Amino acid sequence: MPNAATVFPTENGLLINRQRIETRWVLLNDHGQNLKLTVHDGLAGGPPRQWEVRGDVILSLQGKYLLVVNHVNIEKYVAGVVSSEISPDWHEEVLKAQAVAARTYVLYKQLLNEQALYDVVASVQDQVYTGAKQVNGSVQQAVDDTRGQVLTYEQRPIFAAYSSTAAGPTEDAFNVWAKDLPYLKGVDCPFDEGSPRYQWETAIPFEVFEQSLRNEGLVVGAMATLAPYTFTRAGRVNEVRILHSKGELIVRGQDLRRILGYSKIRSTQFHIAGIGQEVVFTGKGAGHAVGLCQWGAKEMAELGYRYESILQYYYPGTDLLPYNRVDMSPMPSS
Repeated sequence: MPNAATVFPTENGLLINRQRIETRWVLLNDHGQNLKLTVHDGLAGGPPRQWEVRGDVILSLQGKYLLVVNHVNIEKYVAGVVSSEISPDWHEEVLKAQAVAARTYVLYKQLLNEQALYDVVASVQDQVYTGAKQVNGSVQQAVDDTRGQVLTYEQRPIFAAYSSTAAGPTEDAFNVWAKDLPYLKGVDCPFDEGSPRYQWETAIPFEVFEQSLRNEGLVVGAMATLAPYTFTRAGRVNEVRILHSKGELIVRGQDLRRILGYSKIRSTQFHIAGIGQEVVFTGKGAGHAVGLCQWGAKEMAELGYRYESILQYYYPGTDLLPYNRVDMSPMPSS
C-alpha cells in the first residue's frame, strides 16, 4: 500500500490526515514508495483532486489556492505522462514516440521556466500527468527503451507540441501561438480517421455563450449572429466575427475555444450549424493540431512505422539526441 495523505487547506495553514499544521507550506516525503495524495481545495471550492506519485511533494498556500508541486525524477514523470496522455495499451512504437515527445516538452519548459516554482502544469495546459497509478509494463518498457532521448533542433530541446486528433493537415505553430518554428509547420495527416474525436457536435445555450464572452471582459450586447471570419492555411477557423447590438466583435478561434471550454469546442476546425436558442457547432478533430497527432501516430505505428520515423514526420528537420549531447544552457532573453 502506498503512503497516503489527505489534505484540506485552512485559513491559517493545512489539515493533513486530520492533523492541523499552522504553516503556509509543508514537504511530504514519499519514503521510497508511491504517495497517494488527495487534496480537498476547500478555500477555492471544487471537487477533490487525487494523484498517486513518486517523489517529494511540496504543498503551499498561495492566497486562497493550494499549490501542489511534485518533485519527480524525469523518467518517472515521463511514464506518468505517457499513461495519462494516451492509452497504455496502444502499440509500443506510439508509446515510445509519446515518451520522447513528453520528455522533450518538459526539458523545453524547464529552460523557459527557470525562475518559476515549477516546470510544468499537470493538465492540458502543459501535459496531463496523473502520476504512477496507470503506468503498466508496456509504458515502462517504452520509457526505458527511449531513456534520455530528446528531440532537438540545433542541439536544443524543441517545443514538442502534440494533440489528440488533427482530422486533416496539422497546423503551423505560428497560427496558434505566434511562434515561427521551422519544425512546427503543418504536414498532411491522413492517419487519424479512427479517432473517436474525428467528428463532433456540440450545442451551447445562447445566453451561456453571451455571458462567457462578458466574463472575459469583452463588450458584447445582444448577439445577432456569428460566423467564421478568417481561416488558417490548414483550413481551421482563425477568427470569428460576432455581430451584436453594440457593434462588432472579432475573436480568435483559439480564444473562443478557451472561453467556451476546450471540452465543448474540441478544435478550431468547426462550422456553425445553427443559431437559435442554442449555438450549434459541428467540427472535426480535437486539440490545437500543432506537432504530433496522437491518433495519427497510433495508426502509423500500427502500419509498421518505428517511433523515430513518426517523430521525424510530425517534427521535420529535428534530430534525436541522447541527453548528454543536448544543449541545456539558459535560453537568451528575447
